[in-house]
Amino acid sequence: MKASLDDLAVFGGPPAFAESLCVGRPNIGRREDFLARIGAMLDRRWLTNDGPYVREFERALERHLGGTHCIAVANATLGLGIVARALGLTGEVILPAFTFVATAHALKWPGIEPVFADVDPHTHNLDPEYAERLITSRTTGILGVHVWGRPCAVDELTELARRRGLTLLFDAGHAFGCSHGGRKIGNFGRAEVFSFHATKFVHSFEGGAIATNDADLAARLKRMRNFGFSGYDEVAELGINAKMSEAAAAMGLTSLESFDEIVKINKENHEIYCSGLGQVPGLRVVEYDPDECANYQYVVVEVETAAAGISRDALHKALWAEGVLARRYFYPGCHRMEPYRSLPRYRGVRLPMTDQLADRVLCLPTGSAVTPRDVELVCMLIEFCRAHGPELSIRLRDIVPAPVPAPHTY
Repeated sequence: MKASLDDLAVFGGPPAFAESLCVGRPNIGRREDFLARIGAMLDRRWLTNDGPYVREFERALERHLGGTHCIAVANATLGLGIVARALGLTGEVILPAFTFVATAHALKWPGIEPVFADVDPHTHNLDPEYAERLITSRTTGILGVHVWGRPCAVDELTELARRRGLTLLFDAGHAFGCSHGGRKIGNFGRAEVFSFHATKFVHSFEGGAIATNDADLAARLKRMRNFGFSGYDEVAELGINAKMSEAAAAMGLTSLESFDEIVKINKENHEIYCSGLGQVPGLRVVEYDPDECANYQYVVVEVETAAAGISRDALHKALWAEGVLARRYFYPGCHRMEPYRSLPRYRGVRLPMTDQLADRVLCLPTGSAVTPRDVELVCMLIEFCRAHGPELSIRLRDIVPAPVPAPHTY
């Protein structure tokens, strides 16, 4: 462990981790089961187009969620886009700015105007009262996001949408396996969209799924993900290629079989982080409701500079040098990213809670590639940096900026 600031890697000392710890390093599952599935797939030469693994994966997801309809798609961004089109969303849709930019892009790409709302500073989720203030005659929907897998204000948003005659849907990219009021996420709004990107605790390499309790909507979504085909050579409507491949579904099935094991690892790591950082001044580890199901795939820390004696960005720079590739989710907020920040309608947007969180939040490594001992060392590094915060911050001003992180993964 470090004895002085000169021991820190950012000042020339050896890094604490020879192999970097990443946020969202993929969980693999049982390799032999996956390879057996790939072998069977190659033997039958059915690689895509609603193959048996895709249908099996959809059925497995439906059982997990309690019977709702699931439509597997190539990725969650396409899933959000075809849901928006299937539900007839036009004009403006309200969503939080504190989310991965794909949430906004999925609306903007087909010509829907994202209207960015602020969030609750404690839950990090869409503030229903703020959202209601943004409703205009052009508003057709509300898109909630279950950030970190913690359900947003589902009941309040449901009532708001009902009262104002709006369509409600959810980006559940973080929330597979999580619950609200004892019901699994995937059973709320008109539809919810999951991400099974490789960085998710359950993944299909690239992929996603749409969950809905509306059978007619499910049937339409299945057509729309396959160019609008309603039969062998019959196209019923405008569609796109959003199909999940058989190889992706094979990985999804293999990953889903390790669900309990991975959640157990995530929860244990989260508890060690809470124990190691819970009493550190200026740090708040985001907790999960013990009465609800959670996947614990994100370890989120808020850094309050004045109390901690060090800024989030200074801590981030020091950790990266040590091989702890912590992430600044969701920095700097969608409203401050292109193309939005350059468009006239967004230039006057002021979202103080979103800006505050974007400057405070740090996500730490977890998952099956991170051991309990790794977590303990990360906690010790963070406490060491915080204890030397003022001096460390001064010395970091003369250091070349931290390496540019790899593109966001969501």
